[in-house]
Amino acid sequence: MYDDEELSEIREAHAEWEAETLDPTLDRHGERRDRFATVSNHEVDRLYTPADVADIDYEEDLGFPGEEPYTRGVYPTMHRGRTWTMRQFAGFGTAEETNERFHYLTDEGQTGLSTAFDMPSLMGLDSDDPMSLGEVGREGVAVDTLRDMEVLFDGIDVGEVSTSFTINPSAPVIYAMYVAIADQQGVPREELRGTLQNDMLKEFIAQKEWVIPPEPSLDLVTDTIEFAVEETPKFKPISVSGYHIREAGSTAVQELAFTLADGFAYVEDCLDRGLDVDEFAPQLSFFFNSHNSIFEEVAKFRAARRIYARVMDEWYGAEADAAKQLKFHTQTAGQSLTAQQPLNNVVRVTIQALAGVLGGTQSLHTNSFDEALALPSEQAVRVALRTQQIIAEESGAADIVDPLGGSFAVEALTDEVEAEATAYIEEIKDMGDGSVRDGVLHGIDEGYFHREIQQASYEYQERVDSGDETVVGVNAYEIDPETEPDLLRVDETTRERQLDRLESVKAERDDDAVEAALDDLRAAIDADENVMPAIVTAVKAYATMGEIMAVFEAEHGTYRERIGVA
Repeated sequence: MYDDEELSEIREAHAEWEAETLDPTLDRHGERRDRFATVSNHEVDRLYTPADVADIDYEEDLGFPGEEPYTRGVYPTMHRGRTWTMRQFAGFGTAEETNERFHYLTDEGQTGLSTAFDMPSLMGLDSDDPMSLGEVGREGVAVDTLRDMEVLFDGIDVGEVSTSFTINPSAPVIYAMYVAIADQQGVPREELRGTLQNDMLKEFIAQKEWVIPPEPSLDLVTDTIEFAVEETPKFKPISVSGYHIREAGSTAVQELAFTLADGFAYVEDCLDRGLDVDEFAPQLSFFFNSHNSIFEEVAKFRAARRIYARVMDEWYGAEADAAKQLKFHTQTAGQSLTAQQPLNNVVRVTIQALAGVLGGTQSLHTNSFDEALALPSEQAVRVALRTQQIIAEESGAADIVDPLGGSFAVEALTDEVEAEATAYIEEIKDMGDGSVRDGVLHGIDEGYFHREIQQASYEYQERVDSGDETVVGVNAYEIDPETEPDLLRVDETTRERQLDRLESVKAERDDDAVEAALDDLRAAIDADENVMPAIVTAVKAYATMGEIMAVFEAEHGTYRERIGVA
């Protein structure tokens, strides 16, 4: 790097440039705004120089790709060796319709499946539950029993494809169904690949979907991790998700800090269970948002890897490289999409996807341009997938490992994001008297995360309303309403068809076997045993999603937040 004398000369030259070159220019032209900041309202300087990164130790803070602290990437060759997994969220109507979309996407070159579920499935309800009325198949695919999963993966070899499941309160049931599908297809469980979102802590923090209270929810997550270590070592049983924290209105720093805190809470719970950190930590995955401020997002991803590697080493004694490598999926920012001038969203998504690639993501979902209006149409999904393929094949962005590494601006922003996120994590740890897990649970109970995100969201909306934050097509460059694009419409007969299948399954199954399986599940909960084997048995007996989740609700009770709007 630079010695003290050289840094002093750079600072003097910078001051001279501001006085002699910059000021006269400003007198003639000025700057567009008095203050320049990211979407998160993080102020950025006009110019960065070596003086802004004078404290960086290359080997300690950056290193080389594939080596600690993994700032520059978790693999030596990154996307030169293998492009990221290209996933497009798919799920609507019945299993037949989503199966058709799965086949369409794989035929178009998608390299991983990503499954969206309808609200009843997400909440552990059956399609015939009165609470499900009007929601069956609306925002994702309806899955009530193993029969639905059989249809969903008809013609798809689960031993050959990696499948992501975006589901949380009822995630263990979906996971059990996928294991059962593998058993049916003769695929060894140890070969099963995919990711289960299964992040209940962020549900209580941001997305607000739950069935049972936080502590038993955390215990259930740890059951899935323990089962995965033993049975499905290539399957990721949890995707610790900052995406929804950001969608709720957090800043980039809050997204990073709260996500990592949740991840460390799961690590601590697994350690208390007696699991070996070097065995379970490699199966943890992460999920981040990628927003419009490209340099802040790249800095966030780089800081995430650095913080994680150091904490896993220093706090939890991880020794295996894989236990210290933060691997993550990225999705472009749904919150940024606008119903006004929806084709503008193609540009937003491209910028956000590029940030994910430059930041070293392992997997990427690009939102479709019409998602502010409806579930993605086939045309919009194809454009979103082609966006990834163009970045991978035509842009050159995937050809250089950590191409923005060494940029004075990006390195300075990486340091700033790391410092601010670390301060948040330490605050949460202090709330738990030295335990991040207890701090997260305390923060949920006391509304700490809710208030932090609420304030950030309020401040962002104030900037949009005042015009300080420009949203093209919304508060600037507006036009008269356009003709509505062709939108995906969920078939009005979806609920009827789904109820017919559910009724058929209930009529054909062995009710005694179902009741015995549910009794075994109750016994496992009462005995504080890992419940996953009992859930697998229950789904194989064609117990419904609602029947299984009702057992947990009966044993643990329900949960209601004690927080309000500040």
